[in-house]
Amino acid sequence: MTSTGNVRPGGRTARVREAVREATLAELADKGYEGLTVEGVALRSGVHKTTVYRRWGSVEGLAADALDLAGGEPWPIPDTGTIEGDLRELARLVLTGFADPEAGPVSTAFISASGRNPVVARALHAFFAARHEQSAVLVTRAVERGELPEGTDAADVVRTAVAPLYYRLFVSGEPVDTAVADRAAASALAAARAGVFRPATAPAPPGPGRRSSPPTSPAAEAS
Repeated sequence: MTSTGNVRPGGRTARVREAVREATLAELADKGYEGLTVEGVALRSGVHKTTVYRRWGSVEGLAADALDLAGGEPWPIPDTGTIEGDLRELARLVLTGFADPEAGPVSTAFISASGRNPVVARALHAFFAARHEQSAVLVTRAVERGELPEGTDAADVVRTAVAPLYYRLFVSGEPVDTAVADRAAASALAAARAGVFRPATAPAPPGPGRRSSPPTSPAAEAS
């Protein structure tokens, strides 16, 4: 969820926005959402406090804009050659992000804030939607290679591959490691191969021992 460190092209407005975003992320990393203030961001960014208030209005506006910028940035989508490898690397990428000493606290701050502030919650929802859209190529490639059934919902596969990590990190507080990430990815893959993420009206993909129609009862056979 953090910056790549590249300044976006554009005029002074773009540079000011980037400076404020970088300062917002740094303040979140240092102090969390509870310690985020317009004054602190203004001081760290070198942008006058009046300008920050006028353009962003509040800490909610600062956080939402930082997420908006992050959602438009490219993500290092895995390309291992197989859907199994791609989902495993995707889950590990999420795990690595939260373990990072700089990016992890920022991501945690955004998620914590979204539970209390609807403005940040909407921005975080849009951020994840953008990430799911970028990650859809994993499933698209897999369908083209014949690894997954046609019509598989890409976003649902991605959500299922990473959801157990978020549950442990932010709900149960259980430990999270590479084994957990790999198991989550494997579960998502098994469900996708079984056709779980296809439309309900679509015929189920063939499988060993699958019947094309329900068995008849002994009474029906005898009649």
